[in-house]
Amino acid sequence: MLRKISLASLGLTVGGILTLIGFVAYAQGNATLNLAGFFYGVPILLGGLALKAAELKPTPWSQPTSPDVLVLRDKQATETQNQIRKDVTRYRYGQEAHLDESLERLGLSPTDEERPVLVALREGVIDDNYSLILEFESPFISLEKWLEKREKIEKFFGPEIYVKIEKTEENIVEVALISVAKN
Repeated sequence: MLRKISLASLGLTVGGILTLIGFVAYAQGNATLNLAGFFYGVPILLGGLALKAAELKPTPWSQPTSPDVLVLRDKQATETQNQIRKDVTRYRYGQEAHLDESLERLGLSPTDEERPVLVALREGVIDDNYSLILEFESPFISLEKWLEKREKIEKFFGPEIYVKIEKTEENIVEVALISVAKN
């Protein structure tokens, strides 16, 4: 639940309230509450502003996950699939984009401007196996380049994963991380 809450918004709200209390206490001549409001409120408010400037919002789901897929996830999902799902669906701070370092290591991010952007994700079943499908907006990286990197992507996100890559619409490339069924 905490990963769904924006720390920046929380800092702005709490800091704003405390700062406002400090101003009201100052106007009323209440020195103790005035100091507490200013000494705690202003730094928290500034911290919230700094976090807001560095905030990366969670990646949305393109469609809800069915109960059957949730059961399959519990049985077959790899540690890497679970980590990716948790990382991209929470607020992040100090990063340019979700999976930016991974894309750079895979050779799919020549510059910040050309980097594919993770716009959505979903879970599904492919070949009777659990799959985490990452939907990238990739106007500068061709499907052929993605396909060249398929084996490298499998090794990077593996073990126990194979990858299917396809272009679904203009500039959208889907990377399916498919678990190898566990017996």
